[in-house]
Amino acid sequence: MTKRKKTAMVIAMALMALIAFSPAAMAKIVMKMGTSTQPDHIYNQGLRYFEKLVEKGTNGAIDVQIFPANQLGAERELVEGLQLGTVQGTMTSTGPMGNFLPEIKVFNLPFLFKDRKSCYAVLDGPVGQEIAKKLIPLGIRSLGWCENGFRNVTNSKRPINKPEDMKGLKIRVMEDDLFIISMKALGASPLPMAFSELYTALEQKTVDAQENPLAVIYSSRFFEVQKYLAMTGHFYSPAMLLVSESFFKSLTPAQQKVLIEAGAKTRDYERKLSMEADQSLEAKLKEKGMIITHPDKKPFMEAVASVYTNPKVMKAIGGGDAKKGKALIEKVKAAAMAAK
Repeated sequence: MTKRKKTAMVIAMALMALIAFSPAAMAKIVMKMGTSTQPDHIYNQGLRYFEKLVEKGTNGAIDVQIFPANQLGAERELVEGLQLGTVQGTMTSTGPMGNFLPEIKVFNLPFLFKDRKSCYAVLDGPVGQEIAKKLIPLGIRSLGWCENGFRNVTNSKRPINKPEDMKGLKIRVMEDDLFIISMKALGASPLPMAFSELYTALEQKTVDAQENPLAVIYSSRFFEVQKYLAMTGHFYSPAMLLVSESFFKSLTPAQQKVLIEAGAKTRDYERKLSMEADQSLEAKLKEKGMIITHPDKKPFMEAVASVYTNPKVMKAIGGGDAKKGKALIEKVKAAAMAAK
């Protein structure tokens, strides 16, 4: 072999080594994140923002892949996937979370918060952070309390202006006993059902009504199968940006820091999207043909007051311990009242 050929071979081998060990050639860490909502919903907009932050912060080492519309399963299945390590992340409502950590059910109480300011004060303060940390031993890590929003009632039967108008309505609720008890207190007939089944159930008249924030009502096109919208704001529904704890632990400290920082920024961004949705979507839903009412909330609040003292509710929130549940309810109420 001539000297020139030897030199060329050495250069070629060196180039191959550089290519093999370059960041572009090294295997990326895949982070699959699923949601139950449609691609244009604020959850997925928030996750796309999270994706950009994480991929930029890790120089592309983590490849965030988003799967909306139940592609990886419904909300409860996604959370179970976090525990199993088959799914690396999700943004979910608190509806199914009480099945994993009873204390989260406290945020499913009706008319718990008077406005977003009090919501954020509780969720981002000691109470919300203490509850979120309890998910870690369960194999789930919270990166932030995001937002589903204030929930409103839609139905195909009649306008709703007072609690009596709810009587007899077959209404789909999330799979949580507090939602069931609250709707019964309003005189409705609640049917727990996975969100993935809801549109078809409304279309086929299996249920008359449902309750969700405006962003969900619009992105899921419920205006196609529901005529009436009542701006009741009866529940404030947080959302949670969650990752698999086993996945989180598999990352380097620097990568973990990127996820934590991206989570905090995504929380603020997604909440902003939710507020903007509430400001714009009512008019859009009216354009789609929905008849919208703005009931006086006081009679609704009075109708569900018994929920707070219901032994079943206190026991559910306390994980079987009614005293513990009652104490947590009072703690959250006090923190919300203290918000300035």
